[in-house]
Amino acid sequence: MSSEIKSIIMIKNYFKTAWRNLIRNKVYSFINILGLSAGITVALLISLWIWDEVSYNKSFENYGHIAKLIQNSSNSGTIGTYDEMPIPLAAELRNRFGADFKRLALASSNSSHIIVSGEKKLSDRGLFVQPEFPEIFSLHMLSGSRASLNDPTAIIISESLAKAIFGKDDPMNKIMRLDNRATLKVTGVYKDFAHNSDFRETSFLVPWQVYVDINNWVRNSLQNWDDNSFLIYAQLADQSNVEKVSAKINKTLTGHDRKDKPEAFLHPISKWHLYSEFKNGKNVGGEIEFVWLFGIIGFFILLLACINFMNLSTARSEKRAKEVGIRKAIGSQRKQLVIQFLSESVLLAFLAFFLALALVEISLPWFNNLAGKQMQILWSNSFFWLSAVGFILFTGIISGSYPALFLSSFNPVKVLKGTFKTGRFSSLPRKILVVLQFTISVSLIIGTIIIFKQILHAKDRPVGYTREGLIIIPMNTPDLYGHYGSIRTDLINTGTVENMSESSSPTTDIWSNQSGFDWNGKDPNVVPSFGTIAVTHTYGKTVGWQFIDGRDFSTDYSSDSAAMILNEAAVKYMGFKNPIGATVKRIGEKNPNYHVIGVIRDMVMESPFDPIKPTIFLLDYEWANVIDIRINHRVSTHEALSKIENVFKKYNPGSPFIYKFADEEYAKKFESEERIGKLATFFALLAIFISCLGLFGLASFIAEQRTREIGVRKVLGASVLNVWGLLSKDFILLILISFFIAIPVSYYLMHRWLENYIYRTTISWQVFVIVGIATVLLTMITVGFQAIKAALANPVKSLRTE
Repeated sequence: MSSEIKSIIMIKNYFKTAWRNLIRNKVYSFINILGLSAGITVALLISLWIWDEVSYNKSFENYGHIAKLIQNSSNSGTIGTYDEMPIPLAAELRNRFGADFKRLALASSNSSHIIVSGEKKLSDRGLFVQPEFPEIFSLHMLSGSRASLNDPTAIIISESLAKAIFGKDDPMNKIMRLDNRATLKVTGVYKDFAHNSDFRETSFLVPWQVYVDINNWVRNSLQNWDDNSFLIYAQLADQSNVEKVSAKINKTLTGHDRKDKPEAFLHPISKWHLYSEFKNGKNVGGEIEFVWLFGIIGFFILLLACINFMNLSTARSEKRAKEVGIRKAIGSQRKQLVIQFLSESVLLAFLAFFLALALVEISLPWFNNLAGKQMQILWSNSFFWLSAVGFILFTGIISGSYPALFLSSFNPVKVLKGTFKTGRFSSLPRKILVVLQFTISVSLIIGTIIIFKQILHAKDRPVGYTREGLIIIPMNTPDLYGHYGSIRTDLINTGTVENMSESSSPTTDIWSNQSGFDWNGKDPNVVPSFGTIAVTHTYGKTVGWQFIDGRDFSTDYSSDSAAMILNEAAVKYMGFKNPIGATVKRIGEKNPNYHVIGVIRDMVMESPFDPIKPTIFLLDYEWANVIDIRINHRVSTHEALSKIENVFKKYNPGSPFIYKFADEEYAKKFESEERIGKLATFFALLAIFISCLGLFGLASFIAEQRTREIGVRKVLGASVLNVWGLLSKDFILLILISFFIAIPVSYYLMHRWLENYIYRTTISWQVFVIVGIATVLLTMITVGFQAIKAALANPVKSLRTE
């Protein structure tokens, strides 16, 4: 018989024996398979999540050559990084550095617009772009062509938007109205952008010229180097290098009367998602931190599952000692025994992996909803299956390595004579692994609690206005302009509205930042930047802002057209000790002198985790973009919205009624942190489940091992409580040790995480106490089940053979 056939038979026998051993010990096999499959499930889910993150934007054919223009701008001693650029920069880059760029395209920000076709009216997101944009991003056209955007009356729409508006009808050459300002013809339909791309919410593209034609402020910015409101995308020439081209274009923004010393550079598409955060002009990471974080968590949870296997296998070593002794006595080498035990481990990992696949498939819809993804198992991907095989072998070998080496080291003479003893320190490795398990689990639980504590801390932050009952209506069409007084009167007359105003930004964002301000005592070398919001007279009463000093805008004072209200942050920034009556100049205006009439408490309009931006409120009816409405608290929201909609249909009949609740928009600011918290909770619960599963298995084995001892103790008068204490005390000691190790580890890691937030919570000792008590109680319950079961067993049965 050839050596190859002998090897195949030997391997077959290894797996036969492994299978018989698994069947013979059903409880321990079940615990092992369940624990491993839980760990593998988490590892697979996290791997899919990481794959989705690192493949962001890779659906574009020109992925390796696409970049976005970014600028660093000096402001008040710090450097801010922005992706908004002035329009003239695009032409200058084409003229001066044409050889370095294959294509350049200006684009608007991705914002909501009103789309009307026939009786269909809806709001969706889209971009105004120059004709080269579709080529840069290799738009996949289902009908029509990319070049059709050269037609200034064209619009190309996504497949999903075409179905939403036209159903099964052919959308080509159909007429659409955009924001009731432009009539456009559908000249193409493109396949939806991938969900893991920066343009996933982009449902249509409109020629740049339309943007210029329907917006006066865009026309006024065509040659304005100070208006940084536009995006510039680039496709580099095949031979160009991002770093070298960035160095070439670095000074293109200087020399245009810019006092903020701007520096332009290219941000490659590979870094848009994972490396999007900048501090003081330097890239400091971004989503890549979560990739590493969840990758490490996935590794540790899988490690927990592997520890379970090691613990249960080594714990049962005495049960298999005679088997090892006989095998060695009849000539088995240690190498063969190692392979035998590793084959058992690999078989178990194989079964656990396929159970995990089923669990992943079942849980993916829920996990996608939690993570905000559209992931799916890569069934047809050969790399996935190669990784899976490697994953099974790695997990099996890691899980079974220590038991295999430990079991194969038994002395056959001592084993078969019955003099074999595992030694007083034989349980030490198991105890160390239990401590490691619970250290990881407890650290995850502490981290999860602190994440939610940080979210609650920010949510409890005073926002400086009243969110409840406040709705925001975007002024998307020209029909709503010029009717402020009439709309307000009609709304008040419905009896469902307490007040109404207009503003240039919603209460949950600041859409404009301006630097052209001067005042007495200002450092001439500082270029200030203020959030600047234009409001109508009733804005303060509508949103419910809170005054610290001075008064609100009033129709009783005609001079208020040159008045401004500051927030606390602006007063502090300007250094005013007595701000009321102070003069602030707006550089570049005909009548530049403004006087401060009031100071309000800081309003949280941007991130609730960041410092409040210095903000100036001005009286201006022509600069409005948003209608703010305060609903009468005595009226039901449903009734109020119905009557408010009727008013808006009167003035804006060609558009759908679109509104947002201020409290819901504010809640969205916590989505990222809450998603992290929910994912961390999921991983922490699974970690503690896997750890408790292993603890349950060990307690079950020890109770079985000490059956006769428990029987003797019961005959001598031991109570159920005595037996429970006997079996529980060692485990509780191990959990306490792991808890005291987890305290400094989790404190250090969470302290580092909280440093990312300027407005942050503290790490209180109560968190550690609560987690410690909860962990001990959970341990007592887990071990107690087996302890009580052993204590209640009939001692006659356990002592019958004595």
